[in-house]
Amino acid sequence: MAFPVLSTYRLQLRGASSGFGFTFADAENLVDYLDELGVSHLYLSPIITATSGSTHGYDVTDPTTVSAELGGPEGLARLSAAARARGLGLIVDIVPNHVGIDQPQQNPWWWDVLRHGRSSQYASYFDIDWDLADGRIVLPVLGSDDDVDALEVDGDLLRLGDLALPLAPGTSGGTGAQVHDRQHYRLVGWRNGVCGYRRFFSITSLAGLRQEDRAVFDASHAEVARWFTEGLVDGVRIDHPDGLSDPSGYLAWLRELVGPDAWIVIEKILAVDEALEPTLPVAGTTGYDVLREVGGVFVDPNGEPALTALVESAGVDYQAMPVLLAQLKVRAATDTLASELRRLRRAIAAAAGTDHPQLPEAVAALLTHIGVYRTDYLGLSATLPGALAETQTATPELVPALQVIAAALAVGGEPATRLQQLCGAVTAKSVEDCLFYRDARLVSLNEVGGEPHRFGVGVAEFHQRAATRARLWPQAMTTLTTHDTKRGEDVRARIGVLSQVPSLWTEFLARWEIEAPSPDVATGQFLWQNIFGVWPVSGEVTDTLRERLHGYTEKAIREAAWHTSWNDPDTAFEDAVHSWLDTVLDGPVAAALTELVAQLNPHAASDALGQKLLALTVPGIPDVYQGTELWDDSLVDPDNRRAVAYPARRAALDALQHPKIRVVTTALRLRRTHPESFLHGDYVPVLAGGSAADHVVAFRRGRDILVAVTRWTVRLAETGWGNTVLPLPEGSWTDALTGATAVGPTSAAELFAELPVVLLVRGHD
Repeated sequence: MAFPVLSTYRLQLRGASSGFGFTFADAENLVDYLDELGVSHLYLSPIITATSGSTHGYDVTDPTTVSAELGGPEGLARLSAAARARGLGLIVDIVPNHVGIDQPQQNPWWWDVLRHGRSSQYASYFDIDWDLADGRIVLPVLGSDDDVDALEVDGDLLRLGDLALPLAPGTSGGTGAQVHDRQHYRLVGWRNGVCGYRRFFSITSLAGLRQEDRAVFDASHAEVARWFTEGLVDGVRIDHPDGLSDPSGYLAWLRELVGPDAWIVIEKILAVDEALEPTLPVAGTTGYDVLREVGGVFVDPNGEPALTALVESAGVDYQAMPVLLAQLKVRAATDTLASELRRLRRAIAAAAGTDHPQLPEAVAALLTHIGVYRTDYLGLSATLPGALAETQTATPELVPALQVIAAALAVGGEPATRLQQLCGAVTAKSVEDCLFYRDARLVSLNEVGGEPHRFGVGVAEFHQRAATRARLWPQAMTTLTTHDTKRGEDVRARIGVLSQVPSLWTEFLARWEIEAPSPDVATGQFLWQNIFGVWPVSGEVTDTLRERLHGYTEKAIREAAWHTSWNDPDTAFEDAVHSWLDTVLDGPVAAALTELVAQLNPHAASDALGQKLLALTVPGIPDVYQGTELWDDSLVDPDNRRAVAYPARRAALDALQHPKIRVVTTALRLRRTHPESFLHGDYVPVLAGGSAADHVVAFRRGRDILVAVTRWTVRLAETGWGNTVLPLPEGSWTDALTGATAVGPTSAAELFAELPVVLLVRGHD
């Protein structure tokens, strides 16, 4: 029997060989705690067999089996039974777009293709460019092309260090280089920018699957089908469907496979003004859109001018960010994804019946005028023609090449599909994986699905988006933290407070830069905010904190690709940045950081509670990311996949003194007792009146739930609530968090006397 999805709790599973384990058995031991917390479903990271030692599970190697490292099918069955015994269900994250090939021997489909080439029964499973090297699969796995000479034959294997590849039958005679020339694959240096198969973005260790082929879909989803046939799970989260050839067609097959009642949410990254395609047979997205709205409503727009001026003082022309983004997109298309662009060019030329020397330039330019991951959803049919028009206006010299592109797209098929797949990859590599590590105005806005140049979210926009979601997507996921967020929710909340104190932040930064000058001021401004965001209230600099910040710093400066990068690290610059970070951690700045954190942390905690309550009560199905029921200081992955201290959370749940777990469990339990209000109830804004009305965000769910939160508390602490009143609808209302009661128009000072948030329930006399 399926359980209705009221809320989820995300668990990051991993086998013991990854460093520390969190398996089905560990999840089973948490079922009682999660039940008491109030969730309705455990939401599991990918559980299909992945590369041995995988820390995340998205590098699936055998789509037909449940990971033995996690406990295998027996462990999954036991976890499902334990959850169901407590009235809970399971949601599972699945990965249809790609599989892991970093360890070829662990992937039986890929291994067979490497061994038998086009005659392999799995040759059609992968999106392989068979025309690139005379029917051989180009594998960019060597340090340089010369490494071919170092290959050695070892029985039926071809080896180079830790790399082992299969030999085609009957090809083992001769030197390693001679044997290599007889294989169905061709090994080349990774710096060549050539790859013989579609990748996940630019990650060569993840090979794309052809889910548009029904045989591939059936083979890769047989295990998923079993889960539903045997009643083990209630829903699935779909990783990156935009990478597929035909997301809409895939989701139609999936709905048919799992049945009409299964909950399906998709990791669809929507642009701020992009609506989810209404014809998709899903409950909605995984909630990046809601994350932006909920966090953005706490950002004080009054801070925008000063924080913009601060960024520009570092030599950054903030108004030119759109130009920078266009440049990054062109670089992503022509450099990072050059192999995909060349393949697209060939497809365009073949379909149009003619080539043009400016085709690559025209495609790259076109992509700079597309602000969504892909444009081929029905509701976005006007987007691509509009982008073509804008490209023609901006670069009239590309008109002939644009006409060739249009002629190919009119035919449809391969060029149209590859353009869409390239579009999403270019967007991800240029925006989330680069621009968001350069934009230092207010880094809490730099999240997947966000647009940092929009400084926060106004209440009018917030209410309208929530009301629309209540009507159209009432069971979409809402979230604040995921395994992909750049910063955890509480870190973003603290950084967001800087929008309320831009002058104070500017003053502190000026002093810190004198005491500990960063090697590059623009890089420093970005890192200062992140350091502030995770700085412990106690001021204690532990070895763990030091290690985490150094790890984050390396990732941030390489992703930004200003002075160093993953492919070409600048050792001198990186050493200078790490040395600077140690100066911050060990010098007088540390005390100043602790002072500032102590001053602003009450406001950060207020915003953290406010955004948490909103995420749990706005229209949608809320997900609590593992551990975030208490304060969480996580940065980007892998930092946000650290082990969670559940004994501390059990103790906090028993005591109910910690304000965050109090908010979380109260809201989750209320969703259980009032499912109609949250699943099907309408969303009605409730507007406060009085001198501090802007400091309240409030709304009603259904007839009997009213939510109100406080914001911009720095200024509020100076002015007070004054005559601010919240007009409660008819009846007697009780705050589920404190037990306080209120009737009619109630002063904000009274409502928020104990906590900066209230969760009111109407009494039924």
